[in-house]
Amino acid sequence: MNATTTSAHSVIETGRVLISTSAALLMCLFLSPRFIDVLRDRRLGQNIREEGPEGHKVKAGTPTMGGIIIVISFAVPYLCLSNRDWASLGVFGATLACAFVGFADDYMKIVRRRSLGLRGRTKMVLLFLISVGLWWVATHRAGMHESVALTPIHAHVYLGDAGYIVFIYLVFAGTTNAVNLTDGLDGLAAGCGAIALLAYVGITFVTTSASSHDLELVSGCMCGACIGFLWFNSFPASVFMGDTGSLAIGGAIAAMAVMTNTEILLVVIGGIFVLEALSVLVQVLSFRVWHKRVFKMAPIHHHFELEAWSETKIMLRFWIVAAACGAIGFTLYQVSEKSVTHAPAAVTSQIRSAAPDSHRGIRHST
Repeated sequence: MNATTTSAHSVIETGRVLISTSAALLMCLFLSPRFIDVLRDRRLGQNIREEGPEGHKVKAGTPTMGGIIIVISFAVPYLCLSNRDWASLGVFGATLACAFVGFADDYMKIVRRRSLGLRGRTKMVLLFLISVGLWWVATHRAGMHESVALTPIHAHVYLGDAGYIVFIYLVFAGTTNAVNLTDGLDGLAAGCGAIALLAYVGITFVTTSASSHDLELVSGCMCGACIGFLWFNSFPASVFMGDTGSLAIGGAIAAMAVMTNTEILLVVIGGIFVLEALSVLVQVLSFRVWHKRVFKMAPIHHHFELEAWSETKIMLRFWIVAAACGAIGFTLYQVSEKSVTHAPAAVTSQIRSAAPDSHRGIRHST
C-alpha cells in the first residue's frame, strides 16, 4: 500500500470514528427525552439516602436508570460501523456485561424496592466472571500476553494466566466501584468518564495501525454517549444514570486499559476516580482506627458540598482535574511510545523480548 493510498485509508478510518462518536451523541440526545417520560410514567425515581447531604433531598423521585440510554447509544453505532475485531469486541462485551450488573442492581433497588440492591458478594462474583471473559478474549483472540506494562519506564511484569486474571479483576472492581462512587453529583461521573474515554481515543488513535481503528471507535462511542447524556444529567439533572450507567462507564474504561496494556497508567488517566475512591478508604480507616473523620463526608465531592461549594462549582473543578489527569496520562503514553520507537535497535529488541507486543492492531516502528 503506497503512501497516498495509506493516507486516504487513514482519512476514511478517521471519518468512521468521528461519525460513530457523533452518532452516539446524537442518539442519546434524541432518545433521552422519550425515555425520561417513560421513567416518569412508571415512577422509577431515585431514592435519596437519609444520611446524605441535606440539599440532595429535593432530588428524590428524579428518574433514574438513564444508563440504559447510554448503553443503547453506545452499542448501536459500534455494531453498525465497526469491523468487530477481537480487541474492540472485548471492550464492547465487557461494557455490556458491566451494564447488565448495574441494571440488575438498579432493578432490585427501584423496581423491587429492595434498598440494598444486589449483594456485594454477588457483584464481585459477576465482575470476576467478566474479568475471566475479557482475559480469554485478550489472550486467546486479541493476541495479548499476560504481562503488565510499567509505563513510562519500559518495564514489563509477566504474571501468568492466574495472576493476570486476578490483576484484570482488580482493575475492573476498582474502576467500576470508583466511577460508581463518583456518581454522586449531577454530571460528575458522565463528564469525568467522557474525559477519560477521550484520552483513550487519543492513545489508541496515535498507535493503532491503519488496518483497524476499532479500539478508538468503541471508546469514542462511549465518550459520545456520555456527552449526549450530560445534556440531561447536568445540574439540575432531569435524569440519573444509576448503576447501569456508572458500571458501564467504569467497565468501558477498565476494558480499554486492559486492551491497550495501560492498566498502571489508568491510575493517572482516571485520577479523579482514584481520588474519590481514596477519600472513602481514608475516611473509613481513619474512623475505625482513630474514631475521627478526615472529611466532613466521603466521597470527597460531598465534603466540598458541606463546605458550601455549589454543585456546579464542584462539577466544573472536578472536570478540570479530570482533564489535567487525562492530558498527563496521554503525554506519558506518548513519551513512552516515542522513546521505544527511537531507541537503538538492540535496546528496543530487549524491551520487546521481555514483554511481547500485546496490542492487537498496535504498531511499533523502529
